[in-house]
Amino acid sequence: MDPYRLPRTVIPTRYELRLEPDLASATFAGEVVIAVTVQQSTSEIVLNAIELGINNARIETVDGRSLAAVVTLEEKTERCRFAFAESVPPGDGRLHVRFRGILNDTLRGFYRSSYEDARGATKVLAATQFEATDARRAFPCWDEPAFKAVFATTLVIDPALLAVSNTAIASNRIENGKRIIRFADTIPMSAYLVAFVVGELEATKPTLVGNTPLRVWSVPGKTRLAVFAQEIGAFSLEFYEDYYGQPYPGDKLDLIAIPDFASGAMENLGAITFRETALLVDEREATHAELERVADVVAHENAHMWFGDLVTMRWWNGLWLNEAFATFLEMVAVDAFKPQWQRWTTFGVSRAAALIVDGLHSTRPIEYPVEAPKEADAMFDVLTYEKGASVLRMLEQHLGVETFRAGVRDYLHAHAFGNTETEDLWLAVERASGQPIPQIMDAWVFQPGYPLVTARRDGSSLVLSQQRFTYLPAANGKEQRWHVPVQVRFHRGKDSFTQRQVLTGADLRLPLSADSDAVVVNAEGNGFFRVAYSDELREGLLRQLANLSPIERFNLLNDSLAVTIAGGMSLTAFLDLTSHFRGERDKNVWAVLLGSFHALHRIVDAVDRPGFERLVRDHVGGLLDDLDWKVRPGERELTSQLRGEAIRALGILGNDAAVQQRAGEIYARPQTAPDAASADVLAAVIPVLAHAGDERRYDEFWSRFRAAKTPQEEQRYLQALPGFRIGTLVRQTLTRTLDGGIRTQDAPFVLRSLLHAPHARVAAWEFIKTNWHAMNRLFPPVSVRRMMEGIVGLATPELERDVQQFVQECHVDLGGKVLAQYLEQLRITVSLREREGRALSAYLSI
Repeated sequence: MDPYRLPRTVIPTRYELRLEPDLASATFAGEVVIAVTVQQSTSEIVLNAIELGINNARIETVDGRSLAAVVTLEEKTERCRFAFAESVPPGDGRLHVRFRGILNDTLRGFYRSSYEDARGATKVLAATQFEATDARRAFPCWDEPAFKAVFATTLVIDPALLAVSNTAIASNRIENGKRIIRFADTIPMSAYLVAFVVGELEATKPTLVGNTPLRVWSVPGKTRLAVFAQEIGAFSLEFYEDYYGQPYPGDKLDLIAIPDFASGAMENLGAITFRETALLVDEREATHAELERVADVVAHENAHMWFGDLVTMRWWNGLWLNEAFATFLEMVAVDAFKPQWQRWTTFGVSRAAALIVDGLHSTRPIEYPVEAPKEADAMFDVLTYEKGASVLRMLEQHLGVETFRAGVRDYLHAHAFGNTETEDLWLAVERASGQPIPQIMDAWVFQPGYPLVTARRDGSSLVLSQQRFTYLPAANGKEQRWHVPVQVRFHRGKDSFTQRQVLTGADLRLPLSADSDAVVVNAEGNGFFRVAYSDELREGLLRQLANLSPIERFNLLNDSLAVTIAGGMSLTAFLDLTSHFRGERDKNVWAVLLGSFHALHRIVDAVDRPGFERLVRDHVGGLLDDLDWKVRPGERELTSQLRGEAIRALGILGNDAAVQQRAGEIYARPQTAPDAASADVLAAVIPVLAHAGDERRYDEFWSRFRAAKTPQEEQRYLQALPGFRIGTLVRQTLTRTLDGGIRTQDAPFVLRSLLHAPHARVAAWEFIKTNWHAMNRLFPPVSVRRMMEGIVGLATPELERDVQQFVQECHVDLGGKVLAQYLEQLRITVSLREREGRALSAYLSI
């Protein structure tokens, strides 16, 4: 028997849950009555519970008996066994359980979040985070996605407080000095989607989307920051009702900002919880990236109300059915909300992150076996989200938008209120398209990696070949093949035409005229694969750069960088390639250029750093000269964002004294002045000043962080702290990640930044090693994984050996293949340094 999966001898159908949290003592008492269907006679009921004390349990059987249970809690498997002296007969029954628990500080289950109010007093609220397997920390339950049931929640709270849950309030009364709030029944749903928040809360006035009231909730004083989130929330909810062809499945929709929250957000039906930075924002003072994040996250979570909540994967191996679709639909909705943001083009940057991880030997398929809860947690990564969304976009573009949407609608109608496997989705899309979807898509979902498509001229033919792309040399193994939808555009003079094909075997030949000027493979950039052009074809593309779309130029650079890191092109040849893009003015293409400089930043030796800084100034200086420091009338938002990125690169990677001085002058101006800097510029000068800053500046930034008026302002100053290069300041920041100065939700990300920083990585690594066990007690597992991603920045042979020794001696387990992926990325970076270091040094000395 699987130690982590529950038997199906007893099935829950309805929970009547009553909880009484005590915020002062950080405890709660509870009672749950679960209507169950006993499938076959049994003397034992097994369900999930952990960190709970069970006071008593009994079952009312179908034949009218009341049987008391002997309770056994199994900590290792997080299960609870109720054993009965007599056999429980088949049929309907009611399981009664009284229990108690703690409001923990680990940001999972039913937990406490603290904050300071406008007067500086510390306040506490209680919130939930149950995905993937933490509902069992709040009440005994069948904590698996396939055990869907109706939930009827009652909260007994202090009368001065308010509470929010999945559904509308059915009754609210004061009794015996307590406020008793009963919420309406939910739709049948998985336990991980249950939510409740208790505290001093306030809400915006509702926006009606059809008959659905939508509100944004926060701690007092912050609803002024809810306008933008409410706008994208209402837009995306209406958009999805049309796209899915189905009404929203809840009776109301609350978007709730939580001061302490481990993830970005959580798609609880009707009560979506968010990290404050992902929901609350002042549109007038926010950067483009900050607004885009709020729009993305709100649209993503709203998409889940159908994909994930109404229709849910059967088990965690199918998580991509939830998250990939929500990521894909978030792009569709935000692109409709703000077309000027060019969201599908900027998605190329996110897709690039998935291509990096999926180029590892230690990658995994999108759908991957899951057994233990920690393995489920490890599935929340770029392979599930970004690779999953990318292959869906590739399929949509291959089939056509309307055909693909018809398949999605069929899938949702057929499986509403149920659970599914990947095969169910493919069958629905196959019915809509008439194409053999499993044959096309199974390799993309069920096998790891992706193809490198090489393109070369052979006489009068264009030859496309596929092989799996990996950064490190591949061991002998099975040759992989994909059905690769390729879109090829041929240029001849001012004319061009596009041809669509599916590359199924090792090679594909297409006619290529002798007078063809250029060939673009993966035209429009929707394919999840890399392209390596022959020297001849690459030169043709460089002559046609002006006729390539931004995503095509992005892919040309990004794929060339990946091939370089893998050893297929010299680093100096890649740097020569970047010189062709000095006149580039697209923000997304510059993301690759600046990303390559950040990669070099990690491997450049100290003696070569002045040459590296010259290289950055040479490439980026003209860009900033052209853009200037001020926003121009009619300028695109992406241009404003690019200006900020140029300032950061010059001031930090380029260590440009003039830029640092100008940054100081701009920062010193009052933000109410007529010539005040734009939000993108102001957000850029803060890290530049940290890079050049001293103790006085550090103290000022720390004070600004503590007194911030918006979540975005708080994060700007917090994220700048790892940039201070003075050793005593590095140690001060490290200490504050554990002494309570920096929130538990943020500390792991600060540590990750320090690991990535050449000036701080040694001190940060020693600090983490020394405090490893304390961090595992304090930080949520998901945050420990994010922190440890920073080891990729420990890019010297000596540090790599130390990392390997530490993870072995401490038996570090991050779940799934996460640690193996980090270690392989570190090996790739060190290998690049060892292979290219001498040539890079010579190049930078010129």
